[in-house]
Amino acid sequence: MRKQRIEYSSPLDALIAVTKRLSIYENKYQWDSEDFFDRYSQGKLMDEVDFIEWSNDYRHYLALRLELANLLAYAA
Repeated sequence: MRKQRIEYSSPLDALIAVTKRLSIYENKYQWDSEDFFDRYSQGKLMDEVDFIEWSNDYRHYLALRLELANLLAYAA
């Protein structure tokens, strides 16, 4: 699988894109991303390609939320 790097004009645009990808996984597996990530992090799920990508997207989602929260706190 070939890696792709996508650049967004803002953290908010990136958060929207990542949230859309998370939604696809959530619909496919009928799990909330947070529940999935807890199970995956505890080693309760196999290292399938979808699960690896889902966990990476969820980590990215958390980092973006933190970045936006920090930007909003600074702006306020």
